[in-house]
Amino acid sequence: MTTRVRFAPSPTGMFHVGGARSALFNWAVARRSGGRFVLRIEDTDQARNKPEWVTGITSALAMIGISEADPAFEGPYFQSANADAHRGAAAQLFAAGRAYYCDCTRELVTARTGKPDAGYDGHCRERGLEYAEGRALRFQTPDDGETLVSDRIRGATAFPNRAIEDFVIARGDGTPLFLLANVADDVDEHITEVIRGEEHLSNTPKQQLLWEALGHTPPVWAHLRVIVNEKRQKLSKRRDKVALEDYIAEGYLPDAVVNYLMLLGWGPRDNGPEIRPYAELEAEFDISDVTKASAFFDVAKLKAFNGEYIRALDVSAFSTACEPWLYAPRSPWSEDAFDPEVFARVAPLAQSRIVVLGEITAYVDFLFLDEPVTDEAAWSKGMKPGADDMLAAAAKTLTGAAWQAEAIRSAIDAAAAEVGLKLGKAQAPVRVAVTGRTVGLPLFESLEALGRERTLARIEAARAKLA
Repeated sequence: MTTRVRFAPSPTGMFHVGGARSALFNWAVARRSGGRFVLRIEDTDQARNKPEWVTGITSALAMIGISEADPAFEGPYFQSANADAHRGAAAQLFAAGRAYYCDCTRELVTARTGKPDAGYDGHCRERGLEYAEGRALRFQTPDDGETLVSDRIRGATAFPNRAIEDFVIARGDGTPLFLLANVADDVDEHITEVIRGEEHLSNTPKQQLLWEALGHTPPVWAHLRVIVNEKRQKLSKRRDKVALEDYIAEGYLPDAVVNYLMLLGWGPRDNGPEIRPYAELEAEFDISDVTKASAFFDVAKLKAFNGEYIRALDVSAFSTACEPWLYAPRSPWSEDAFDPEVFARVAPLAQSRIVVLGEITAYVDFLFLDEPVTDEAAWSKGMKPGADDMLAAAAKTLTGAAWQAEAIRSAIDAAAAEVGLKLGKAQAPVRVAVTGRTVGLPLFESLEALGRERTLARIEAARAKLA
């Protein structure tokens, strides 16, 4: 039988990194087995759905390499388009005696049981009610035995049927609920494996009962533990940065994000390096090897991964990847102030230092702004007592120096000797005067790229400010 997995997000917001991991795990299972990855948009919540978020889902999937052009990809299908099948499944269960109509309210159940939080007591099982407005359709859970859920990550778990109340599968207006709609869709789409987050685990015995009652073999289940933050709290969009789009917009490379997400809760058996192409990870992937423990989303580690991927680019590809931050609207300089040739000279230096592409602006802005951006902390740190003497000496030695990095180094070294400083300490006031920062690209190469005239002008401006 062909393996068929599905990824079934709702179009109600940005693309969560937890959803991205689930999608990648499903994608790896489908591709490695020669199966199919089905994208289903669960869009029945009309109050919260937005069309642009459907586009956002497919765009986000494309970012992480899950492409509609791939032979393994199928869809997208829309849950709202399958409403007739949902109603048909409800009718089938009622006709087979596996479901019954109920007109009990919560108040009536509480009055009968004397417990406000009691589950449904099965009062309408034998009343023989037919459909009428306001009557919900309940699935009749078996009285005895147990439902055995085999999970490829968690193992087998037995759920006593007596502990599962007769749950509602269609509302009083006849609209099927998510539990039934989800199963009907999976049946129609011939899903063989359901790989999803553990928040759905409590629904699984109910859904397995529905699969069996509809006359079908349930899929293989696999429930992924949640992703947590540094406080071991479940990642929350209200508290944590969780949108895949936000990470990409900051300058995380999609390949690095994919590599990192694939290792959240799983690792290859070959004990090879963590940083490796997706194709190698896919070839090693087995859903049974996913850990039962929660996965920690370590932003620092993601940054380290991203830095490695950035340094692995050739310089041309790195420069192209930086372009969104070098041109309007993200750049702090005007478009005509940017000089691609000047950037090309410092690109290799920046590439060896940044870990997120968005950092490029702060590294090179001194080259393209009329004046460097200087904060008071950098000024105080760089302009210690004696800074004016050092700047005056540097202006003198740089005036006649050849304008190449090594010659600039020698000139500043000579200025340092003149005022009794070592080269390391002598660089600080020059760096702050010229770049506005205490750290950045190598100083001598920076001055070479900036040019003699602008360098000397900034040194004089800094001296005037000191005075």
